Amino acid sequence: MTRNVGSIDALLRIAAGTILLAYALTPVFPDLAVHLPGANALGGWAWLGWIGAVPIATGIFGTCPAYSILGITTCDAV
Repeated sequence: MTRNVGSIDALLRIAAGTILLAYALTPVFPDLAVHLPGANALGGWAWLGWIGAVPIATGIFGTCPAYSILGITTCDAV
């Protein structure tokens, strides 16, 4: 697959994915909930944070399948 995720886009994806994974891990690490606003209100929705693995993976590998389908690229060297 060709690279279609630029460096700034990749950093933003990794940051957003990390935040989502942090919300997912709040039931496992209750002390983490103290540092995340609204984490206690998640209740049974914390599993949704595992979706954060997708933007982390696309940021690390530099390829987004949705960008490929839509013909989008944010890569610096096109």
